[in-house]
Amino acid sequence: MAWYDESIFYHIYPLGLLGAPTENKYDGITHRLPELLPWIDHIKNIGCNAVYIGPLFESEGHGYETTDYRKLDSRLGDNKDLTDFVNECHKTGIKVIFDGVFNHTGRNFFAFRDLREHREGSRYRDWYCNVNFYGNNEYNDGFSYENWGGYNLLVKLNQRNPEVRDYICDVIRFWVSEFDVDGIRLDAADVLDFDFMKALRATAGEVKPDFWLMGEVIHGDYTRWVNEGTLHSVTNYHLHKALYSGHNDHNYFEIAHTVKRLYEMGGSRPEGLKLYNFVDNHDVERIYTKLANKAHMIPVHILLYTLPGIPSIYYGSEFAIEGRKERFSDASLRPALNLDDYKNAITDNPVTNLISRLGQIRQHTKALSYGEYKELVLTNRQYAFLRRSAEGYCLVAVNNDDNAYSMSLPAEGYASFTALLSGETVSSQNGQINVTLQGNSGEIWVPSGGCDIELPKAEKAPKITTPSKASVNPEPVITPSENTSSSYEDGIIRGLQEAVLARMEKNGPVSDQMRKDVENNVYHDSLINWIKSF
Repeated sequence: MAWYDESIFYHIYPLGLLGAPTENKYDGITHRLPELLPWIDHIKNIGCNAVYIGPLFESEGHGYETTDYRKLDSRLGDNKDLTDFVNECHKTGIKVIFDGVFNHTGRNFFAFRDLREHREGSRYRDWYCNVNFYGNNEYNDGFSYENWGGYNLLVKLNQRNPEVRDYICDVIRFWVSEFDVDGIRLDAADVLDFDFMKALRATAGEVKPDFWLMGEVIHGDYTRWVNEGTLHSVTNYHLHKALYSGHNDHNYFEIAHTVKRLYEMGGSRPEGLKLYNFVDNHDVERIYTKLANKAHMIPVHILLYTLPGIPSIYYGSEFAIEGRKERFSDASLRPALNLDDYKNAITDNPVTNLISRLGQIRQHTKALSYGEYKELVLTNRQYAFLRRSAEGYCLVAVNNDDNAYSMSLPAEGYASFTALLSGETVSSQNGQINVTLQGNSGEIWVPSGGCDIELPKAEKAPKITTPSKASVNPEPVITPSENTSSSYEDGIIRGLQEAVLARMEKNGPVSDQMRKDVENNVYHDSLINWIKSF
């Protein structure tokens, strides 16, 4: 069992949270990172025990055009500020992982500056992919090169070059010795060279026990990346898409089918692949913005914390803030926040209160980290499953309908169960417990006495008020015998389109034609073929 097996992550985009300028003028150091220190107690109080923070290192703008891997971005502070932040996290039992942007560098990175100056004579000419001294670009370099995502601001590293591989591995060693970091999230892992990732995995095993490598991967067979030779985990974009559209469309079949496919990818592992689960991040719209019915924040987050995988909360989303993608900017997804504005959120904000409670439950219910998954009930509006391990037994159910719904769940020989969100106790009868879920809610039950957290006084399930502009349209019930594969494929296509646009927009303007190609399904056939390959 490694530390990340029981982690609940808090994701921070520091340049945004701390209100740093969008352009690095390299005109001195501003010590913004110490402003994160008060956030550590907040992170702990909402039940998170790990932080994913980044990008962190010297860059030109949004952070992903790195110019120095060994120096904290001067808009955030200096290396001591970062060391102090990690140390303070560790004192409270919080692990820290950094964003590792190893697929490409910025144009002011030392190797590329040398290439521009010495051209064919540069000893770093082979550090980059497909350098063509007969070409040119918009910067009038007098040569062209392979970039990432169509943006020449991001120069693609030649990861098959042993010097590049050794340099990046040394960067990882430096991050551990200098900052005591516990792992790395690999940016754009879906386009990293596999032999390169194997070298990173070998380095991970060398630098620190249980050093964690998690990669940004949008779609595909996740086992290509998650295995003993490459990465420990990847971002679960499959589930991300299903969680919000499965509620907006009143289609729990999409969520359940996604979970089933992902769970089967894990083979014989009871807890599955341990993927990095999230409902929003710095590249996609906030979950509160995406949900048509804001009351669905309750079942969405119950599923985030109880389905197989490692849950993550993106900073600010625990307060139910809005964040909508703009045409040429992700600034609204990465806002500056003042923690003092939310000092009473755990008691006064129902979303913060729910997430805090779920964090406690997750940390004290081992079956949610290590248990097998088994589907129990599935309609388009209700969904129940069990998580079972040697450490315990747990039942979970959610309801996306406005009306209450009753169901029976297997008691597995236990006499009574305690509802961890409401505090109510229910006795088993004839090998089952009979429970009723209120509209737009959910619950988690464990055998009475099976969880050592303080229980709330028995009360109705938590409620989140839905703004009047949101509407819930009644739809016919979809039974398991009906064919839902077409709508499922359509839903996955929409999710992939959103993810592709998010990745494109992260690094610069997206033209109308580029957007139209994605939104008009120009690549529909290839996406459908990928879906059918499972």
